[in-house]
Amino acid sequence: MRKNWKGAAAVFAAVALVMALVACKSGTGTGSATTPATTKGTIVVGSKIDTEGSILGQVIIQVLEKNGFTVTDKTRTGATDVVRKALLSGQIDIYPEYTANAVLVFNKEAGGDPSVLSSADKTYKAAKALDAANGVVWLAAAPANNTWAVSLPKAFADANNIKTMADWAAYINKGGTVKIVGSQEFFTSPAAMPAFERAYGFKLASGQTVALATGDTAVTEKAASQGTDGANAAMAYGTDGTISALKLVVLEDPKAAQPVYQPAPTVRKAIFDKYPELATILDPVFAKLDLKTLQTLNGDVAVGGKDAKTVAGDWLKAQGLLK
Repeated sequence: MRKNWKGAAAVFAAVALVMALVACKSGTGTGSATTPATTKGTIVVGSKIDTEGSILGQVIIQVLEKNGFTVTDKTRTGATDVVRKALLSGQIDIYPEYTANAVLVFNKEAGGDPSVLSSADKTYKAAKALDAANGVVWLAAAPANNTWAVSLPKAFADANNIKTMADWAAYINKGGTVKIVGSQEFFTSPAAMPAFERAYGFKLASGQTVALATGDTAVTEKAASQGTDGANAAMAYGTDGTISALKLVVLEDPKAAQPVYQPAPTVRKAIFDKYPELATILDPVFAKLDLKTLQTLNGDVAVGGKDAKTVAGDWLKAQGLLK
C-alpha cells in the first residue's frame, strides 16, 4: 500500500505541475492579468528631444508593448543629428522622423530631387528609396505636415474669409493691414517666406514684418494671438501645440510652396527584417495622427503641462488602440 500511495502521489504532483504551467501560459495564473507573457524584442525606441518627438516616441513604445514586445525607452535622445546617428550606429532601433529630412538633410549628397518635396506622396517615396541604401526602413507616414506655415488669429481669419495662403495673398494685395511676427531666418531663407511670396504672388513690405532673434514659434504665435504692437499673423509650424490653445489657425498651402514634413517611424533594417509585423502594428496608428490631432496632443504637453507618456496613452485608449 505504501508503494502504491507514493506512485499515486507522484502522478498527482505531475498533473498539478502541468496544470500550473498551462494556467501560466494561458494567462490564468497569478499576476498574468497585469503582466502578459512577452516573446518579442528587445526594441530600443528613441525620439527627438522636442514635444512632438516625445509624444510620438511614447506612442510607439506603448503600441509595441501592447503587442508583446519588450521595449527600452530612450526617447528624448537628442536633436535631429544626434538621434539619426544613434539609429545608424545601432544605439536605438526605431524613432519618428520627418520625410523631407531624408531628402534635404540625410541624403542630399545622393542627389535627392528637391522637386519631389511639393508632394507628400513623392516625398515619402523618395525618403523610403534614398534611405534604403542606409539600412533604414520608413514605415507609413502620418497625414500631418509639420512644416513652416503662417498662422492667423481665428477671429481675424474668419472675419476676412482667409483660409489659405492664396486668400491671404489676395488680402495683402488689396491693401489689407498686415503685421507678421517671425524669425529672421523665416523672412530671409529662400525656403520660407520668400517661397510663399513667389508661389502666391505677393510681397511683404518692411513695415509689415517683425523679425525676432528667436525661432520659438510659441513666442511668435503669442504675439499674433495678443495683437502685440498690431501683430495679426505669425510664423508657425503646422503641428504646433500652441496654435489651438491661442485660438489661431494655420493657413493651408495649396500650391505646396513648403516642403512636406510628415512624421513616420524609421527603423533599422536588421530590426525590421526580424520583426516585419512592425509595419502592420504601427501603420494604422500613424494613419490616425492628422494635423488637428497632433496640434491637440502637442498642446496638452506644451500648454497643458501634461506628461508625454500620459498624453500618448490617453489618446491611444480613446482610439481603442489600448485598453
